[in-house]
Amino acid sequence: MGVITDLTRMWLTRSTRRFIFTSEYDQRLSFRDCPNLGLYVHIPFCKSICNFCPYCKTTYSEGLCSRYIDALIREIHMTGEQAGLGKTVTSLYFGGGTPALVADRMKEIVEAIRQHFFITEGIGVELHPDNVTVPVLQTLKEAGVTRISIGIQSFQKKYQDILGRRAMDISALFLALKTVDFETVSMDFIFALPGQTFEDLRTDIDMAFENGANHIAIYPFIDFTFTTSPVGAMHKKEKRWLLDEITKYCLDKGCIRTSIWTFSSEKHAGYSSMTRDNFLGFGCSATTLLRKQFKINTFSVEEYCRRIDKGQLPTSLTLRFSLRQRMVYYLFWTAYSTKINPADFEGFFGVPLEKMYGLELNLAKLLGFVTKQGGVYRMTLKGAFYYHYYENFYTLSYIDKMWGIMRKDAFPPRIEL
Repeated sequence: MGVITDLTRMWLTRSTRRFIFTSEYDQRLSFRDCPNLGLYVHIPFCKSICNFCPYCKTTYSEGLCSRYIDALIREIHMTGEQAGLGKTVTSLYFGGGTPALVADRMKEIVEAIRQHFFITEGIGVELHPDNVTVPVLQTLKEAGVTRISIGIQSFQKKYQDILGRRAMDISALFLALKTVDFETVSMDFIFALPGQTFEDLRTDIDMAFENGANHIAIYPFIDFTFTTSPVGAMHKKEKRWLLDEITKYCLDKGCIRTSIWTFSSEKHAGYSSMTRDNFLGFGCSATTLLRKQFKINTFSVEEYCRRIDKGQLPTSLTLRFSLRQRMVYYLFWTAYSTKINPADFEGFFGVPLEKMYGLELNLAKLLGFVTKQGGVYRMTLKGAFYYHYYENFYTLSYIDKMWGIMRKDAFPPRIEL
């Protein structure tokens, strides 16, 4: 896997230089002139730990959680005060962990953010099915939340058992969604589980759309080396067939494909914290992407709080991009939306996309991965699968390695990828 990603990196960046993350960091961040800036807040606490989940999380403790939220609000102010009179941002997303565990302080966090930032496209929160209750949803809505994403994974007991999830009260969940209204209700599912069929997935999709969802995300199962999940990976051909069938089924139902793995039944419904040109991340393990740098906060809740107590940002590692590296990063995550607009690329970098990557785009068209329509490059079904296939390599070669190290070392001196 490392050979594939190394060769791809060298080809696309036209350099043998690796992505080098070091422990040096900036106390002041250059985000004021960044267009299309998004915000992300990480809440790392869970009542129980799912063995398949790779994200930064820790078992909930009321005292530690309270201390963490106090530190989080101070981090928001430390960075936000650099916005001057205020900075317009696209969206705000809360992930975890289980953000609903701090529902009673959500309004306080949002108000801290709104002291420095103007949010134009809404506020989203990830939820565990157990948290989808009328009191929790009402509390979130009163805090300003407009979008929710529920980590269903599967409505079916056989796959809940495989993933180590408890059975959910489906009737109560659906009733709560009917009672409290949101602009977007997204439901997340996992595909490529052992023995999983298209019929299984179709049942989940229909159940979601018939009971309150106007957006779904169907992510492939990824076998991270540092998780304890015993689930094995599905064969490539079966994965491709499933992804193609899911896509065709959703499109035939009149859904809009909003990214590789997401589909919306209504034009206005969207939920993605990934396809943004630039973003600021707050909280443990949160990442920040700016024009010339990428930074990631420490994964340790204790060390995060200690850094904030010292009046310092909790940055663990910083990557300084070369121009080509930043272009590759931009293209990789923009492609997640299944399309790339050359005008947007040129607006961001000041050079034509075809001048920098014309050979690669022509090759992608020749191989049937993309078509060009109305001046925009759009992925075919074949291209979407191979994007997913490469993204799996990227995840296991880069993210798996980095997160594996950072889970053990709060402030590693250097990582090369």
